[in-house]
Amino acid sequence: MNSLLIVGGRVIDPANQIDTATDVLIQDGKIAAVGPSAGAQVPANIPRLDAKGRVVCPGLIDLHAHLREPGQSAKETIATGTRAAAQGGFTSIVCMPNTSPCIDNAGTVALIREKAAREGVVNVFVTGAITKGIAGEELAPIGSLKAAGVVAITDDGHCIQNNDVMRRALEYARMFDLTVMDHCQDYSLVMDGVMHEGYWSTVLGLKGWPATGEDIIVARNILLAEQTGARVHCQHISSGNSVRLIREAKARGVPISGEACPHHFVLTDAAIAGSEKFWAEDGKGLQTPRDGKLPQWPAYDTNFKMNPPLRSAADRQAVLEGVVDGTLEILGSDHAPHCSYEKEVEFDHAPFGITGFETELALSLMRLYHTGLLKLPELIRRFTTAPARLLKLDKGTLAVGADADVTVFDPDCEWVYERKDTASKSLNNPFFGWTLRGKAAATIVAGKIVWQA
Repeated sequence: MNSLLIVGGRVIDPANQIDTATDVLIQDGKIAAVGPSAGAQVPANIPRLDAKGRVVCPGLIDLHAHLREPGQSAKETIATGTRAAAQGGFTSIVCMPNTSPCIDNAGTVALIREKAAREGVVNVFVTGAITKGIAGEELAPIGSLKAAGVVAITDDGHCIQNNDVMRRALEYARMFDLTVMDHCQDYSLVMDGVMHEGYWSTVLGLKGWPATGEDIIVARNILLAEQTGARVHCQHISSGNSVRLIREAKARGVPISGEACPHHFVLTDAAIAGSEKFWAEDGKGLQTPRDGKLPQWPAYDTNFKMNPPLRSAADRQAVLEGVVDGTLEILGSDHAPHCSYEKEVEFDHAPFGITGFETELALSLMRLYHTGLLKLPELIRRFTTAPARLLKLDKGTLAVGADADVTVFDPDCEWVYERKDTASKSLNNPFFGWTLRGKAAATIVAGKIVWQA
């Protein structure tokens, strides 16, 4: 049942330095062969998938997602979230622990893993909280969480402000060989800011969120990683200074890493002033659709409110440079669904966050590959071997014997992202109505096609 022959595609596997037009044979949920001989003497009953004109690569991994279960199933469920991930071309996702109750004990980890195995259509890896209740005060039972199967610890959605608590967390994490993923935000600087502090926050009369609030925590994490030797991953980096700090620390061997989200290297804070202002300021930053029609949106659209916020054009450029030179070696969506009624309020009162599974690949292709900033194998590396290596996941490769998680996508397919087509339970996405370029064609998990265009 879990056997398949994928024929005629451009096979790109950064883990094994493969980039060639060839075939991939899957048998019993595992990669059986990659190369011209893959199709030789294949049993007649094995189905074939024609991938001509498309890219075949290891299943994409999103290491930063919110599935909202348990406790917030009005926004998303494991079933709907994993379907959205599959539709976006992702075969593995890493869910964050800020659920209700939060994932700060072995019992909740077991609940999510069991539910994901029963209802999910892609692989779901679980992270545990650093502190009890994600309150930033008392360490969660990190050893028990590791034994229960978490792949990392994080208080994502919150940031530990007590530096001694963070230091002890890193010491324990190193003992248990876990990566610590941190949402970098200094509350004393950020206060009640709702958008990037700068020109547009002044013009729009909204409370500013200085980039320094991110930079200070990134600097702290670098110093503590250097002191303890623990692996620290800085999530959704948005500030140019944070990119510079991580670049310099990595150059001297500090075990620090960073990720970028597509919305931070596609959009700027001008988007909150409305489409007319954004397109006027954006210049050549994005490709114009072939029909010449640009999407429109009003000022103060809460779908452009996220944490960390959209920043200046200079910050966006720095994030792009960080992705290109490998400072920000991983791409993640920070998929954060919310109910429509929660977003349909004044900008100050709306929750932070947008959905991202279904647009992540296309936006990355448009901004990084089609502009010539990254070659296709390098872009795929950011979604496969890089996150797998960071979290020590047995994924991200088409090596013979590996799990047959495969993504097939068309990098040149133009399509319009419509609300009616989303598999997510929530609609808080600023890219509805956009003409995107690049789309998943098939998502294969353990040899089974779980989504096909």
